[in-house]
Amino acid sequence: MKIVHKVKVKNSLGLHTRPAAAIVKLLQPRKSSVQFTYKDETINARSIMSILMLAAKKNAMITVTVEGEDAEMTMANLIKAFDEEFGEK
Repeated sequence: MKIVHKVKVKNSLGLHTRPAAAIVKLLQPRKSSVQFTYKDETINARSIMSILMLAAKKNAMITVTVEGEDAEMTMANLIKAFDEEFGEK
């Protein structure tokens, strides 16, 4: 199964080290492959360095592509994390 969804970076500092680490930790137990696309660059969301290299600022729109057997749950967890600003509210 493949799911594509756009998410908005809501936290004030964008995708810096703490949210990047939270994303990687969230994806560790998941089997699906996850990619983020921002400004024509697509990266593996399991890599902290790749996430940081996107340099996504506040209000950036990121396209999230999840593909695999647990895609629905993985996408739901990612959307929730972005909506909750990775606990930085």
